[in-house]
Amino acid sequence: MDLIWLIPVLPGIGAAVNGLLGIRYFSRSVAAAVACLSMGGALVLALIAFWQLVGLHPSVRMHEVILAPWFPSLPLQLTDGSIGTFEVPWGFRLDPLSGIMILVVTGIGFLIHVYASAYMHDEPPSGYARFFCYLNLFCFFMLLLVLGSNFLVMFVGWEGVGLCSYLLIGYYYERKSASDAGKKAFIMNRIGDWGFILGIFLAFVTFGSLDFNVIAERAAALPVEVQFGTVSLICLLLFIGATAKSAQIPLYVWLPDAMEGPTPVSALIHAATMVTAGVYMVGRNAVLFSHAPIIMEVIVVVGILTALVAASIGLVQNDIKRVLAYSTVSQLGFMFTAMGLGAFAVGIFHLMTHAFFKALLFLCSGSVIHAMAGEQDMNKMGGLKKYLPITYLTMLIGSLAIAGIPPLAGFFSKDEILLEAFINNKALWVVAVLTALMTAFYMFRLISLTFYGAYRGPAWTKPAYEYDPSADQKSHMDTDENSVGHGHGKWNGPHESPRAMTVPLMALAVGAVVAGLVGVPAVLGGNNAIGSFLEPSFSTSTVVEHSGGEFDELAGGHEVAAGDHGDNSGAHHISPAAEIGLMLFSVGIGVLGIFFAYRWYVKQPQVSAQLAQRFKKIHRVLTNKYYVDEAYNLTVIRGTMASARNLWAVDRTVVDGAVNGTGAITKLTSWVSALTDKTIVDGAVNTVGRIIEESSHIFRRVQTGLIQNYALLMLFGVFTFVTVYLFVR
Repeated sequence: MDLIWLIPVLPGIGAAVNGLLGIRYFSRSVAAAVACLSMGGALVLALIAFWQLVGLHPSVRMHEVILAPWFPSLPLQLTDGSIGTFEVPWGFRLDPLSGIMILVVTGIGFLIHVYASAYMHDEPPSGYARFFCYLNLFCFFMLLLVLGSNFLVMFVGWEGVGLCSYLLIGYYYERKSASDAGKKAFIMNRIGDWGFILGIFLAFVTFGSLDFNVIAERAAALPVEVQFGTVSLICLLLFIGATAKSAQIPLYVWLPDAMEGPTPVSALIHAATMVTAGVYMVGRNAVLFSHAPIIMEVIVVVGILTALVAASIGLVQNDIKRVLAYSTVSQLGFMFTAMGLGAFAVGIFHLMTHAFFKALLFLCSGSVIHAMAGEQDMNKMGGLKKYLPITYLTMLIGSLAIAGIPPLAGFFSKDEILLEAFINNKALWVVAVLTALMTAFYMFRLISLTFYGAYRGPAWTKPAYEYDPSADQKSHMDTDENSVGHGHGKWNGPHESPRAMTVPLMALAVGAVVAGLVGVPAVLGGNNAIGSFLEPSFSTSTVVEHSGGEFDELAGGHEVAAGDHGDNSGAHHISPAAEIGLMLFSVGIGVLGIFFAYRWYVKQPQVSAQLAQRFKKIHRVLTNKYYVDEAYNLTVIRGTMASARNLWAVDRTVVDGAVNGTGAITKLTSWVSALTDKTIVDGAVNTVGRIIEESSHIFRRVQTGLIQNYALLMLFGVFTFVTVYLFVR
C-alpha cells in the first residue's frame, strides 16, 4: 500500500509520453498501447492495494502515504487564540471509500481505453495520440482527487478533471458546437469551483487544517448546528462546488452538451470520473456534513429535484447519447438524495453500480453510432437487433440494471435509496418512485426505438456485412464522429463492432449483473457487505496507519451524526415484510415503465405520436428541456454579452475618451508651445541677433585702421562727455 501514489502516476506518465512524443512520432497502435498499458498498470496496483486493504481489520483500514511536504511548517494562530502549525503534504489516503473509487476509476477507465483504441482508430495518428493523452491525463487527475488526504491535493485533481473535460469535450475543436460545449463545461465548473475554494478557505480558518482526518475529528467534537452557522456555511460552499462538478440544479446544463465529445469521453465523464467527484467529496466529508442538517436538507431537495427534472427531459429526447446524458444527471440526483439523507454508504453503493451500467450504456450507444455511420437520432434507427446482437444484449442488460430489475446491480442500490426515502419522508419517496418509473420508461423507449421495429435509417447499396477489421486501416473521411462515414471509408450498412469494442461491453455487462451482490440486504439473506465495509470512512473512530508502519488513533471515536447507514439502517425502522413489499413495488414500477415503453414504441407506435399531440404543450416544454438553455441564453449569456458591450462602450467613450482627450490636449499644448517658441522666443532671439548683426556692420565701418581716426574719435567722445556734463550740471 506504500505504492498507492503510483496509481495516479502511471496514467500521468502515459499522458506525458503520448503528449510529448506520441503526437509527432507514434503510430496509432503504439499510442494506444502506451495509454492502455498505463491504465492497466494502475488497475493492477489498485487491485493489489485494495486486496491488502480488505485483509486488514476494519479498525485499521486506513493507510496514509506522505510523499513530500508541499507547504513547509508555518506558525498559525487558530480561531481559539492558540498557536498551531500549518503544513500541507503531498499525502495519499487509502481507506474503504477511496479503495472503492480507485477500483471504479481504473477498472472502468481501462475498459474505456481499450474500447477507444478501436472506436477512434480512424482519427489521424496525431489526433489519436492527442486523444489518449487527454484520456490518460483525465484519469490521472481523477485518481489524484480520490486519493488525496487533504483538501489541497483533492483540489488539484478537482481542477485537473475540469481542465481535461474542456479538452475532451472540445476534442473536435473545428466544430463550433464542440468548442462551445467545452467552454460551457469549463465555465460552469469554474462557477462551482468558486464556492468550493471558498469552502476550503473557511474550513481552514475554522479548523486550522486541511487534512480530512483532522477536520473530521474537530468537526465531530462540535455540536450539531440546529441553526445556520459556520459549519453550515462551509458545507454549503462545498456543495456549490459539487453541484457544478456532479451536474445538479442549477449548474447541470453543461453535462448534456458534453455529448459533443467522442463517445468514450462521454462514458468516462458520466460513469467513472468527473461527475462522481461531487458525490465522493460529500462522502469524504460525511462527519462535517452530518453536523449541518440544514445543508443536508438542501442536498436532499436539490438531489430529488434534479433527478425528477432530468428524468422528465429524458422521456422525449431523440439523440441516443442525450437520453443517457439526462439519465446520468437523474441518477446523480438519486445519489445526492441518499447523501442528504445521511445514507452515505448507500449513495456510494449506487455510485459504484451506476459506473458499471452507465459506462456500458454509453459504450453501447457508441457501438450503435459506429454501426450507423455516425447517426445518433433514434428515429433513424430501428431493427438493429439482428445486425448488432452483442451490442443489443449488453445494452439490454444495462437498461434492465438502471431500471432496477433484480437481480441486476441497479436493483440493490436504487432500492436502498428508495427505502431511505420512504423511511425519512413519504412525499420524497413518491417523487423518487415517479423518477424510477420515468427511468425505466425512457431507457426502454431507447431500446425500442433503436433495436426493435422496422429499420428507419439510411439505405445502403450492398448487403450489411460483418465487421471487417481491415476497414479500420483506411483513413477517416471526416473527423466529426457525427458525420456519415465514421469508422469506414465506405458504409455498407449496420454491423457489429470489432472485438476491441465488444469485449469491454461484455466485461461491463458482467459488472452490471454482479456488482450489486456486494450490497444484498439482510432481508434477502445478505449482510450488505459494502455498507459494513464503507462505514469506517464515515466516522472518526478509525486508526490511521502511516507509510512508516506507525499507527495514529483519531480521538473520540465519534460516529456520523446521522447514524450508521452503512448496514441498511432503514431496515431497523420497518418490518421485513414491509421492506420486501417496498422492493416488490419498486420492481413493479420498473416493469410498468418497460411495459408502456414497449407498447407505445413497438406494438402501437401511433400511441406515442397521439400522446405527444394530445399533450403537445407539455411535450414542447420537455423537448425544449424546460427552456433552461434559453433562459441561460437570455440571462447569463446575453447578460454577459450585454455587460461586455456596455463595458466596451464605457471603455471606448470614457476610458479611451479620457486617454484620447488627454492626448489631444497634450497635442494642442505642444502646438501652442511650439508656436510660442517659434514666434516669441525664437523671434526675440533672432531680432536681437539681427540688431547685433546690423550694428556690427555699422561699427565695422568705423574700424578704418588709422590712428588719427581713433584719436579724433576719442576727442569727439571726450567733447561729448564734457558737454553733457556741463548741461546736466
